[in-house]
Amino acid sequence: MESNSTSPNLAVRKAARPGWALAGERTLEILIHLCGISAILFVLGIFFFVFKEAFPVLGHEKFSLSQFLFSQEWYPTSEVNKRYGVLAMIAGTFSVTALAMVLAVPFGIGGAIYISEFCGAKTKETLKIVVELLAAIPSVVWGFIGLTVMSRLIVKYTGAPVGVNVLNGGIILALMSVPIIVSIGEDALKAVPDSFREAGIALGATRWQLIWRVLLPAAKNGLLAAVLLGVARAVGETMAVLMATGHAVHIPHSLLDSVRTLTANIAAELGEAPVGSDHYRVLFLTGVLLFLITFVVNLAADFMVRGIRKK
Repeated sequence: MESNSTSPNLAVRKAARPGWALAGERTLEILIHLCGISAILFVLGIFFFVFKEAFPVLGHEKFSLSQFLFSQEWYPTSEVNKRYGVLAMIAGTFSVTALAMVLAVPFGIGGAIYISEFCGAKTKETLKIVVELLAAIPSVVWGFIGLTVMSRLIVKYTGAPVGVNVLNGGIILALMSVPIIVSIGEDALKAVPDSFREAGIALGATRWQLIWRVLLPAAKNGLLAAVLLGVARAVGETMAVLMATGHAVHIPHSLLDSVRTLTANIAAELGEAPVGSDHYRVLFLTGVLLFLITFVVNLAADFMVRGIRKK
């Protein structure tokens, strides 16, 4: 009697399991979609907030958007003639970022290749831990290194009058970007199927030929994403460049010139600008400009990835 009474219950449970599994899968899909949509909404919300704070200055009679973008003069506290020109800071941002990428990309991709393809198991785990620790160092610590250590080395070996300049900022940003490029690049190389490696070895390719002709083309999308994350880290960095670049408003003509970046300018002056003033609004407009620069970089990278895929 007991076995007969329990058997219908077992049958009901078995019949109910597919429905519960289907409901769970459906719930998980909805949750994933909501997470993706929320990320977009958060980005749009941040952009809306920044643009809302910056918008009133665009209708101001004394403010000129062309002067803002193409003038080198930045005198926000002048009593006679206030001028808000960010051209020099745009040049400073791009010069420091470009130098950082010139230094970081070869070392980052090279480190990713070494960890992925040449290391033993113990060495690989040790190096990955070291890379993660480097990525976890706060930016203000990197800024102190640039201000106290790197600046003295630059003055000693280059003869520069001041050690806080484009070279200093570029080296510090490169050191900050390399761990990100190495970590993401190593993951991209590791994601290449082993069958690709086996086919290359079967055809008689050397290790370097395998890397150059098989692994790098197969992992190009992931490696490009690693480089873009490094660029984003360099463009968006604040405290390190504030301390390592000299914070001088002029277009650099050499690596030993001091510069000011857009992010460092916002960090240095936003706390002193009266809320609602033109100076305050212009700093938020600089944030909108940074948003647009990042968007253009990501859009260009997306077109590059699509072009590579078509080939």
